[in-house]
Amino acid sequence: MAHKHDPNEKIVYVGDSRVKKRDRSSIAVPPDYSAYPGKSEAFIPNFLLKEWMVGVVVLVGFLVLVISEPAPLGYPADPLNSAFIPMPDWYFLFLYQLLKYPYASGDYIVLGVLGLSGIPFISLLLAPFLDTGKERRFYRRPIASSLMMLSIISIVFLTWVSWNHYQEELEINGVTPEHIERKILAEEAVAKGEPRPIPGKTTLPAMVSADDPAFTDTMTQAQCIACHGAGLEGGTGTPMLLGIGDSKSKEELIAIITHGEGNMPAFEGQLSTEQIDQVATWLSLQKKAQ
Repeated sequence: MAHKHDPNEKIVYVGDSRVKKRDRSSIAVPPDYSAYPGKSEAFIPNFLLKEWMVGVVVLVGFLVLVISEPAPLGYPADPLNSAFIPMPDWYFLFLYQLLKYPYASGDYIVLGVLGLSGIPFISLLLAPFLDTGKERRFYRRPIASSLMMLSIISIVFLTWVSWNHYQEELEINGVTPEHIERKILAEEAVAKGEPRPIPGKTTLPAMVSADDPAFTDTMTQAQCIACHGAGLEGGTGTPMLLGIGDSKSKEELIAIITHGEGNMPAFEGQLSTEQIDQVATWLSLQKKAQ
């Protein structure tokens, strides 16, 4: 290039032999969808609209499944109930089961919480490197298809194991799940010609003789309210004692207090025969009609 500012001077550019000339004719430029009439379509709006429609169908199907099999599977958490078995909603059962294995709990709890929760994100990050083929059919994409099938089988198996283990624990502890207990109460109400009980909107019967020593002294010392509630309104997995005189006789109440029933422990030896008789007499007076 010239160093003088002469407007008539001709500028000549000389190529550098050290720089190789790129042959762009060998670079294959993929044709767009218009090159395949009848075999392809535009991404916007045709392909994107199909994706949205598939998403809507999946979402509607998922909502129908949730409505037909609603959560919860068990009782809400209750720190006063020693028989409470914590359980997540059904769509987290596989993670719940996975975190119970030795390598994801105890001394490895950090690995379980951070490692297992990071597996989905790591898999998504590695997906472009693991599956580099251009084939779209799933049976010609062995890595991606195998990972997908392995994930589905693992989720179904772990959910099944977790649910069966939960059923075994309920049977061992003699606990009836909340949704089954509600169903039984609803069937009993329908059989009696009464409206179905609505949780949280059920009118509690009034307590009869609330100042009786059988309640203020004996039942308080025996920690009955720890499970049945301060007002005997019942707790998680424990029955309401208000109105129990309508369904249980004094003799039945004495037998339950003495020998226990379900989760309720036996009070024989903890309470005297006279105290058990006083409590059963007072409970037999708890009737809705009064």
